[in-house]
Amino acid sequence: MRKPLDKKSMPCNKPRKSPNPNKKRVVKACANGKEKIIHFGASGYGHNYSPGARKSFKARHNCSSATNKLTAKYWACKNLWAGPGGSKASCPKGRKCKK
Repeated sequence: MRKPLDKKSMPCNKPRKSPNPNKKRVVKACANGKEKIIHFGASGYGHNYSPGARKSFKARHNCSSATNKLTAKYWACKNLWAGPGGSKASCPKGRKCKK
């Protein structure tokens, strides 16, 4: 069983590893006087395998329109898939990935 997050002790807009086993990251999003805990990124998948995969994700999820900090889309685009390069991490076990 996971321990609950203490919303008061979390800093605003600083992503960290999620205690939820199904998600990669968690952030306390703060915008326009509102606060919201957002879990984002599926933990069963890796990310940033290549610049091509990064480009495809950004196009598929329309990352150029992600401007609301209170959405998981914004944080996935900004934190997990931002930047031009790809990760050197290998593909998760049991999954076929393009090299």
